[in-house]
Amino acid sequence: MPHPTLAWPLDALRTQLAPLLPGVAVEVVAGIDSTNSELMRRARAGRTAPTLLVAELQTAGRGRLGRGWQSGDGERGGALAFSLGLPLVPCDWSGLSLAVGLAVAESLHPDIRLKWPNDLWWQGRKLAGILVETAGTGQPGTGRYAVIGIGVNIAPLPGEGFATPPAWLQELLPGIDAPATLARIAAPLVQTVRGFEQGGFAPLAERFAARDLLAGQAVRLSDGTEGVAQGVGPGGELRVHTPAGLREVQSAEVSVRPQAPQGGG
Repeated sequence: MPHPTLAWPLDALRTQLAPLLPGVAVEVVAGIDSTNSELMRRARAGRTAPTLLVAELQTAGRGRLGRGWQSGDGERGGALAFSLGLPLVPCDWSGLSLAVGLAVAESLHPDIRLKWPNDLWWQGRKLAGILVETAGTGQPGTGRYAVIGIGVNIAPLPGEGFATPPAWLQELLPGIDAPATLARIAAPLVQTVRGFEQGGFAPLAERFAARDLLAGQAVRLSDGTEGVAQGVGPGGELRVHTPAGLREVQSAEVSVRPQAPQGGG
């Protein structure tokens, strides 16, 4: 099996994460189908230790609702793809993907916006995406094993084949690479997820609102409903004012796209 080719700060990551997530393993592989798929396979086999798994290349990366996710353009380091797996026992799972997105955005740049429920955008283009999955731990009273997958575009990508042209982090932070991006994200991500486990999404709602891409925007839900986004509630639900009244949308129900302004692109 090929070895990773980039200089990953593994020792520093283990030192940062160990106090936050005792026993955490930090692994980097040269290539894999999907970091989320791998940690889900392990969880189903009873391997539920906390793990940060990074892949320099993904051949079958996945996004929300089964969509594919392109891990760079076949070049190592063109994107950061990793998954964090850990047992979680939150009072309410609602809003976890929003909390994760907030942690990533705040660790990278103040101009990054959050598109409910699981994308990071910059200047009208998608910069990063999140996929949260869970599996049983096989042990009563231990909650579920959460697998939090994150993909961040680092270097320029071709726009062909994307519903929305991609953004990349080097536009915001010239010279940054995938290992440095992971070093910025990892500890704040674990801290936020641990905080979510204790307090849910509500304590984070105000910070999310400050980066909310959809608030006040005309949106179309995947079931055809149109309306104006009115922010998110304390459980992470999207509030949409529709002709039939205020609708609260859970992330599992539909996808949401901003409507292009009349005459716009």
